[in-house]
Amino acid sequence: MAKSNPSSFSDMKQLGANYLPNVIRNPKEIRLVLVWIILLLGGLGLCWNLFRLQVTRRPFLERYAKQQQEITLRPFVPRRTIVDRNNNVLAVDRPVYTLYAHPKIFRRQTKEQIANQLAPLIGISATELLSKFNSAESGIRVKDKIVQEIADKITAIRQDGLELIQSYSRLYPAKETAADIVGYVDDNHKGQAGLEYSRETLLERTLKVLRLNRAGNGAVMPDYAPEGLFNADDNRLRLTIDVRLQRAARAALKTKMAEFKAKRGTVIVMDVRDGSLLALVAEPTYNPNEFFNYDKSLYKNWAVTDLYEPGSTFKPINVAIALENKSIQPDSVFRDGGAIKVSNKVIRNAHGGGYGTINITKILQVSSNVGMVQVMQTLKPTVYYNWLKRLGVGAAVESDLPFRTNSKLKPERIFTSLPIEPATAAFGQGFSITPLHLVRMTATLANGGKLVTPHVIQGLYNSKDQLTWEPTLPPSRSVFSPNTAKTVVEMMESVVKKGTGKAAQIPGYRIGGKTGTAQKASPKGGYSDAKVTSFVAILPLESPRYVVAAVVDEPKGGSGAATAAPVVKSVMQSLITIEKIPPTNPKVLEASQSEGSGAGEQRSRGAGAQEAID
Repeated sequence: MAKSNPSSFSDMKQLGANYLPNVIRNPKEIRLVLVWIILLLGGLGLCWNLFRLQVTRRPFLERYAKQQQEITLRPFVPRRTIVDRNNNVLAVDRPVYTLYAHPKIFRRQTKEQIANQLAPLIGISATELLSKFNSAESGIRVKDKIVQEIADKITAIRQDGLELIQSYSRLYPAKETAADIVGYVDDNHKGQAGLEYSRETLLERTLKVLRLNRAGNGAVMPDYAPEGLFNADDNRLRLTIDVRLQRAARAALKTKMAEFKAKRGTVIVMDVRDGSLLALVAEPTYNPNEFFNYDKSLYKNWAVTDLYEPGSTFKPINVAIALENKSIQPDSVFRDGGAIKVSNKVIRNAHGGGYGTINITKILQVSSNVGMVQVMQTLKPTVYYNWLKRLGVGAAVESDLPFRTNSKLKPERIFTSLPIEPATAAFGQGFSITPLHLVRMTATLANGGKLVTPHVIQGLYNSKDQLTWEPTLPPSRSVFSPNTAKTVVEMMESVVKKGTGKAAQIPGYRIGGKTGTAQKASPKGGYSDAKVTSFVAILPLESPRYVVAAVVDEPKGGSGAATAAPVVKSVMQSLITIEKIPPTNPKVLEASQSEGSGAGEQRSRGAGAQEAID
């Protein structure tokens, strides 16, 4: 059969109709097929989209859903308060506010009226405020660190366009009194000095990151908030410091520094039983509330960080070393002719004269350099050197205060091969320590021979006065026998009774002490004319408990007896009152008090004015 070749459109239409399946020749049936095709394609599309959402984009959508349903918080809580041993506040966070202005939404009053109302509240002139308001339409930062009382007054104005944003600011109520110990935080609330720096992690109370569910309107759902979410602990960091004694020590030190035009000074009071510090003062100092107004050098506590040669205040330690090694006896005597030659060097007493035949007690009493050189010559240099190392000379003093410094001691090879090195060390020169180191070593004489760790932190206490945390201190270490320590302490009493430390006498109380006046090393080598004067005391001698030391750097004239001993006496008098230390001889105290305050003051001035050379 021959194929047909359509020659017209009608023929082609007829040919297509002949080939179409019978089922779709009806238009209704065609629409039904189309619907099924659309449904089939839609179903396939839904399946693909479901696959894409559940498999391909699942990680992204999970993260997105959590962002919508959860809120991440890192709540800010104030730093822990710092208090002294009597719970007097030394550092505390307080709420403060930053004032912003949005002039474009000022409603009830004009810019001039608002400026006039704000000016007396925030200490900015109305003219300056108006200038700020005209500088932009919104987001003008007007003033920082507005206290709660002023913020309440600003809120009372009830003016649209004034916004207060709360934050926290660190307040130091004691100001300069405890700055050397407490330190300060900067504008970012980060510790930069003192305990604020060294105990940052202990003082911060930032809570962990928390994730909370929230409702569709964005509100946090309380049912999902952990119990106690916004309740920070009420622990306070309690110190061993007594702010009353701290204040008294600073006043006494400043008085003598002004009198002798000294460069700087420090006072330290230690409880020898455990090394706790009741006072630690360094001058000059700064107000931590206004730290930005001071030189950076004041932020360190030089009693902890700076080295000096202790001079004659080290002589009791040397006597203890010699006694412990039995190279001398308490009643040993030496000949002091005023000078002694060591190698090619001549060592003299401070005033140039000699004391003849003197015992150990007299050597300390008159502070004989010649006698001390002979005492230490009874020891082998290697033995002496090892004892200095055992006492920590050449190392840093462990404490909870920041920026410790290693003390300086010549290498053993030099110390033991050059006779002049042990000779100068005999009267406290040729090596360098910190004032805190001197106090620690003197405490070994007062507590029966134990090296304790100086510290200022008692622990964390809650509002019920319960201890919740305390520091772990290294155990004390015995270096001298109790008998040696007691013998030296009793020798030191003669220094205060009859020797260079008379200015530290307090009627009715037994006190041991030692003065010191040391030349300062010159950067060019040798020694300069500048000096460091000092006095260290132990009280009460019948049951030694406290060491009080004062160091005065570069006074214009005066020895340790004139510059430092009166400071220590003043501090001890305050300590006696605060600690209620009973007199050894009440009758002597009563007799002294009955003579009248006027005569007593005159005699006290006379004793302080005597410049005993040491």
